[in-house]
Amino acid sequence: MAEPAITAVPEKMPPLAAAVPGTGRATILVVEDDAAMRTMLREALDEDGYAVETAAGGRAGVERVRQGGIDLVVSDVKMPDLDGLDMLREIKAVSPSPHVITITAFGSIDTAIRAVKLGAFDYITKPFDIDQLILSVQKALAERALRSEVARLQGEVQKSYRWGNIVGKSAVMQEMFALIRRLSGSAASVLVTGASGTGKELVAKAIHFNSPRRERPFVALNCAAIPDTLLESELFGYKRGAFTDARSDRAGIFVEADGGTIFLDEIAELSPTLQAKLLRVLQEGEIRPLGAARNEKVDVRVVAATNIDLEARLASGSFRQDLYYRLNVIHIHLPALRDRAEDILMLAEHFLSRSATRAGKEIRGFHEAAKKALLGYGWPGNVRELENVVERAVALAESDLVQAEDLPPGVRERRATAEDELGAAVARGLTLDELEREFITRVLAAEGGNKTRAAQRLGLDRKTLYRKLEEYASSAAPAVPEESEPQP
Repeated sequence: MAEPAITAVPEKMPPLAAAVPGTGRATILVVEDDAAMRTMLREALDEDGYAVETAAGGRAGVERVRQGGIDLVVSDVKMPDLDGLDMLREIKAVSPSPHVITITAFGSIDTAIRAVKLGAFDYITKPFDIDQLILSVQKALAERALRSEVARLQGEVQKSYRWGNIVGKSAVMQEMFALIRRLSGSAASVLVTGASGTGKELVAKAIHFNSPRRERPFVALNCAAIPDTLLESELFGYKRGAFTDARSDRAGIFVEADGGTIFLDEIAELSPTLQAKLLRVLQEGEIRPLGAARNEKVDVRVVAATNIDLEARLASGSFRQDLYYRLNVIHIHLPALRDRAEDILMLAEHFLSRSATRAGKEIRGFHEAAKKALLGYGWPGNVRELENVVERAVALAESDLVQAEDLPPGVRERRATAEDELGAAVARGLTLDELEREFITRVLAAEGGNKTRAAQRLGLDRKTLYRKLEEYASSAAPAVPEESEPQP
């Protein structure tokens, strides 16, 4: 292999690696079959402050990368044992893979395009100046460091915005996460309220699995799903012969969950008789199975939930006040999704990742039109509805982005209410001035540019409207519609 021309770095030039924080002592692997070139590259990179290792061929280079600890590979393309482009394919299959800079004396555009398509960060054509290579190395390592930092920060953000399977960055959700952290170590009863689909069972699981009871059972029961005549035996169990079909003893869920947590959903549906019996369990820590002659001790934490206004039930006398206060030691209220609109896209991305994995699809996000539709919808079914919509979209998606047409017609075509518009504005992070400007511009457009009618509709006098429009124009705001009426 002919030795290519190469220019040494002038002695007066400062090391380029020192100009980029974090690139010093990065480990670079030089893969080159020509011994003279390999030595030249090693010495140049070493002088610039990098830890340098070498490999005499592509196969040895791949094996070294697989061992880990390599930040960047500088590799020739034409090598006898393994072509540099084939080596690039194998390196990119390693996770995490280092960046790769390819060097070739065969500088056709086809070779460069192939290298970039295979994932090379950069390519350099022989002959080249060594400072050209050093600059490319510097850029590659800086970009890699930036990616690592972004990944780290994203991980911290996700950790901050998640508690178990509950996702949210809104202030109300952050307050709820803090409350769960504080109460998880206690054994106090918890009452979770909120509309259907807001995630009450997820909260109960988060409380349980972040508590000292996590190694014991978590048992959930929907009180509205079981007839009242059977619910007592489900809760407390029964003894053989307690009733006609009781051919053997059966433990209820309080025994099943002993030492753990019971989640009683739709607690408002309990009959007065069962309310009284549940109250006794909470007070005494004892149950009496149907047909039993004595009580049994149980150690269970109760998390109850309802989407019904229990205080209204108290007022009507259909729910016991003493039971309410026993259950409501700690109260957690889950807001409707429309009241925490800034969480919509984060939740959608969370559900997208999960659904795409299950479906075996590579979908990296939502198209902007799809995001706009998600933010503009009112979500009467709350988080459960959003999850179902995203699952449907993943099933229908034909590209690596969910498109607006992948969403149900009711989501993408629904006219947003004023409440939805405000929620979307919050989610978009608009300031009050930005929201005012957008609203004025829309009203003016709706009035066909007629400033008199627009001012009347906005509740402003014409002078105030003109002043605001002049301010928008001077700040390079979008052009407003032309006046469609003669000036008075």
